[in-house]
Amino acid sequence: MSLPSARKKARQLLVQALYQWQVSGSDIGVIETEFFTDNNMAKVDTEFFRELLHGIPGKLDEIDGAYEPHLDRKSKDLDPISRAILRVGTYELSFRIDVPYKVAINEAVNLAKKFGPTDAYKYINGILDKVAMAKRAVEIKADPKRR
Repeated sequence: MSLPSARKKARQLLVQALYQWQVSGSDIGVIETEFFTDNNMAKVDTEFFRELLHGIPGKLDEIDGAYEPHLDRKSKDLDPISRAILRVGTYELSFRIDVPYKVAINEAVNLAKKFGPTDAYKYINGILDKVAMAKRAVEIKADPKRR
């Protein structure tokens, strides 16, 4: 299932799961089991959820290294929700070429509006736009609306 609504639900759960991982330090496998036990996953893109839930911690240095140069503070000084959203967005921009860059950024902005601190979505939009310029330059140059 890869309906946009199933992806959206997967992203929302991912932010919550990554937040839990960052704050508690629990094992990703344990968090995954909890999420599949405690949430109705019938309308969730579970393949996408699993890929990012395991992929983000597995490629953490590369992911953090892609967005950190664009921050105006240290990554550790970000609130955990914004950090989780930046990691989801950066993962998609870096490793999910099937997700258009505008979709990856827009979804991250929507997550920030829903879960993040006031106005965090503006900050996240600016950071991910810079990540996209580095990771998706060819796609951005081909976009007639960006010229």
